[in-house]
Amino acid sequence: MAAYNFLIRRMLTLPLNAEQQRIEWKQILHIAHSNSIPINMLTRLKLRIQRNISQTKPPIHTPLNQHTKWATFTFSSPQIRKITNIFKHTGIKIAFKCDNTISQLSKPASRTPPTTPYVRPSIYSLSCLTCNKEYVGQTRRSLELRYKEHIRYIKYNNPQSAYALHILNNRHEYGKP
Repeated sequence: MAAYNFLIRRMLTLPLNAEQQRIEWKQILHIAHSNSIPINMLTRLKLRIQRNISQTKPPIHTPLNQHTKWATFTFSSPQIRKITNIFKHTGIKIAFKCDNTISQLSKPASRTPPTTPYVRPSIYSLSCLTCNKEYVGQTRRSLELRYKEHIRYIKYNNPQSAYALHILNNRHEYGKP
């Protein structure tokens, strides 16, 4: 019934003209008939939702296009409820999202990580090909990914790492020796 509740509420709140609303209602009834849902039950639900919407419409003086601020939380523990209660009397609305989605459930099981030395977290060294100065860094991610980041910083003139800063400032050569 939650799906029909959503469809009827959507039909009643979307800016549809009478003909579009009639077509939408016929589609909802067709879906209900295909699923052996009694039509009179949907009609009562529609009336109840219409009554609810008419009672909760905003006053005429409030703009309908008002910008609302939202805070999104991943619902994972009871402590999140306590945190969201802080926002209860502010102008910020709360939305919960679930980290257990269908796309995550349909992903294949993770394979065993490769055991090459370039994938493990480690300490690494990059050398300047011109002046033989070395940059020593540490990463928790794969060395290959970190090396590509350094090269990207150089290519896009982004002095975000000390190695890229040295190469860019001195116009030295970089790459694999």
